[in-house]
Amino acid sequence: MKNFDVAIVGSGLAGLSVALHLAQTRKVAIISKRELLDGASNWAQGGIAAVLDSHDSHEQHISDTLIAGGGLCDEGATRYIVEHGREAIDWLIEQGVPFTRDEEAELGFHLTREGGHSQRRIIHAADATGHAVQVTLEQKVRNHPNISLFEHHYAIDVITSGKLGDASANPHCLGLYVQDVKTGKVDTFSAQHTVLATGGTGKVYLYTTNPDTATGDGIAMAWRAGCRVSNMEFIQFHPTCLYHPYAKSFLITEAVRGEGGILRLPPEAGTSAGTRFMPTHDERAELAPRDVVARAIDFEMKKRGLDYVELDITHKTPEFLKEHFPTIYARCLEFGIDITKQAIPVVPAVHFTCGGIVTDTDGRTDLPGLYAVGETAYTGLHGANRLASNSLLECLVVGRATAKHIEKQERVTPIALPDWDESRVSDADEEVVIAHNWDELRRFMWNYVGIVRTTKRLERAKHRIRLLKEEIDEYYAHFRISNHLLELRNLVEVASLIVNSALSRRESRGLHYSRDYPDTLPKALPTVLTPKRKKS
Repeated sequence: MKNFDVAIVGSGLAGLSVALHLAQTRKVAIISKRELLDGASNWAQGGIAAVLDSHDSHEQHISDTLIAGGGLCDEGATRYIVEHGREAIDWLIEQGVPFTRDEEAELGFHLTREGGHSQRRIIHAADATGHAVQVTLEQKVRNHPNISLFEHHYAIDVITSGKLGDASANPHCLGLYVQDVKTGKVDTFSAQHTVLATGGTGKVYLYTTNPDTATGDGIAMAWRAGCRVSNMEFIQFHPTCLYHPYAKSFLITEAVRGEGGILRLPPEAGTSAGTRFMPTHDERAELAPRDVVARAIDFEMKKRGLDYVELDITHKTPEFLKEHFPTIYARCLEFGIDITKQAIPVVPAVHFTCGGIVTDTDGRTDLPGLYAVGETAYTGLHGANRLASNSLLECLVVGRATAKHIEKQERVTPIALPDWDESRVSDADEEVVIAHNWDELRRFMWNYVGIVRTTKRLERAKHRIRLLKEEIDEYYAHFRISNHLLELRNLVEVASLIVNSALSRRESRGLHYSRDYPDTLPKALPTVLTPKRKKS
């Protein structure tokens, strides 16, 4: 058994920030199913939203967030996160994150604007903010003596007090079972505090901007442990993912539209080619929130039988584009697209999970000893639609608050936990069946639970999920586990939560649009699902 004060599952910005805030006083383990930089935080292009200029205010940022959230944001959580934004940015600057400079700006850093924001408040490192932040924090984490790294390790499930035969009405989390992906061995991690920071659920869909690691692990683990989840129907589709057969999951940041990028119909639209279409859908045009822009693109593509639309930023100078969007410029050029002269072909793709494990602003879940931070959590900040660049802000602010809450808790002596049951045996056709089920799941989720939904499609998806879940539960019970089986098990669990949440919302709001219920109800309420409490 491995003993730690705190075990953190996930190595994105949420997980690393919790670790660094705790490492001075606690022995910390970071469990990453690949390497530290393989999560979604490393892919984030746009930046971090915070009030950093005297022309801006907390009230404006809060208002923008509430408007984008479609009436479903928790105002208290939103205020807390927004008001602690400046100190979060100051902490990153202290760590040495190389944000893009602007000597004329009050803070000395360039601020950009993105859809749904009334002010320029996005601090960024060119168009690769997530990478700049992650690389900086990674070095701090790797060099810290109180932090132990377990890369290529997969967290299977949390261990609750019920595993010890404790049938009390108040179960608590005692640690985790974790598989070494390279050896297949399962270790027991004992921890007084366990933090889930596993990111989102993008890989449950066929097309996503997310990395392959985004399989909803934390949400599924918490659900199985008896924690509530909320607002899982609100899956944000980023409006602009690069459309190219060899460009896997490459995002074109919101900031391109923030700097004046225009969405147009492509040559395939015939006589309408080159037409700007967003003003006919929303008065904010390209600067409308992501749900509005994604639905508009989806509408135009389906109406005209298009495979993509175009994002045109050619009116900016080549020097400006190369300075502000060097990653996008270089990546597009690899595919023969010169963004200084050509429009970028784009399509919507799954980008962010607005719902998740129910927590407070200290990251606490329903299960004592278990915390959740970042995209895997539901604090109420994002409501029915996430405002651009609020996600990294949430990771930082709630990550710090979680660390502070943990530091206040009394230390306890670890108790012996049972070993993982190694009695399962492997099966020759297991991997083939897993690959087939994974593909089937992602395809019907894309077709039935996409940008525009119907009750009939959702019911079809629910039926298929039930059949898949039965198969996967059988594999899990009888065969030796693999990371592919574990991911599929979690994805099916998450797909079920998304579909059940969508079926329970009988209106259209934010990212959830139903043809059967196109109107918005006068009162906004979150969708909260509660599992049957399990003993282990």
